[in-house]
Amino acid sequence: MPVQKLKEFLDLHNVKYVTISHSRAFTAQETAAFAHVPVKELAKTVIVKINGNIAMAVLPASCKVDFDLLKKATRAATIEIANEKDFKDLFPDCEIGAMPPFGNLYGMEVFVAESLTEDEEIAFNAGSHRELIKMTYKDFEKLVKPKVITFSVERK
Repeated sequence: MPVQKLKEFLDLHNVKYVTISHSRAFTAQETAAFAHVPVKELAKTVIVKINGNIAMAVLPASCKVDFDLLKKATRAATIEIANEKDFKDLFPDCEIGAMPPFGNLYGMEVFVAESLTEDEEIAFNAGSHRELIKMTYKDFEKLVKPKVITFSVERK
């Protein structure tokens, strides 16, 4: 989904947002620094396989996925990080690693780390490594309807 389609979706739902352009960045920490967004408020999307099904795990960039916690919270038999070849065709209009956390628009389940819900605003990749969208967490939650669970731990 190119950023324009995402913006159209947000506009259709009367959501207020800001677009932030920044230098090309590939890590969440680099993106947060270039875009002048607190790393805690940058929502990163990790594509996972839960019992073989592709899903999104969305968490603060300052954290990492704890797969044991995610497995327990989802009551999954198996859980693993998805390989790029498993999901690249699901996001034909996005750069790999820059998928927005709108799994509902891609027909997949979205899990949000409970710690991300503490932020009034969140920012996230908008389909490219050069642009973020910043909006309220409440609007994000209203549109995506993610399952909020505990599965992230702070990076050391």
